[in-house]
Amino acid sequence: MGLFDKLVGWLGLKKEVNVLCLGLDNSGKTTIINKLKPSNAQVQDIVPTIGFNIEKFKTSSLSFTVFDMSGQGRYRNLWEHYYKEGQAIIFVIDSADKLRMVVAKEELDTLLNHPDIKHRRIPILFFANKMDVRDALSSVKVSQLLCLDNIKDKPWHICATDALKGEGLQEGVDWLQDQIIQSNQANENMRA
Repeated sequence: MGLFDKLVGWLGLKKEVNVLCLGLDNSGKTTIINKLKPSNAQVQDIVPTIGFNIEKFKTSSLSFTVFDMSGQGRYRNLWEHYYKEGQAIIFVIDSADKLRMVVAKEELDTLLNHPDIKHRRIPILFFANKMDVRDALSSVKVSQLLCLDNIKDKPWHICATDALKGEGLQEGVDWLQDQIIQSNQANENMRA
């Protein structure tokens, strides 16, 4: 750990991390981000994201700036403009939307093959959301349909979630935080 990181820790400051939150429209991205914020900062009414929103939340050791990207078809081409700044990705899948699982896979493949992502070891957290919906696919089935086992060069993790109740979110954020801290430590060791 570098001197700056030690100083940040001693002062009780948190390292800032830019996270892209991606997924098709109506998958629950904004609801998930809302649930990750402290209860006094959460909004009651969630509206569809137009373009993108920037939200912030903190964990025990990191301060997250989340780019909540619209999943509507006409806005998906905006995603790539934020890939360079992203240090992690949250990809949200509506596990009850079996018909659009193919579209989600196409968007994921496009993301993974983009030059700003392809050669980076960027952690990807998948939230298989809406697990509370009857006939929703399990996180294992979502993983199979998206061919996540083919992702060999990036750390990834999938969690079954119910964004409305906040179930499964903490497990995912804990994993993401651990991956970011490990990555930062590895980068510090390479510089030393």
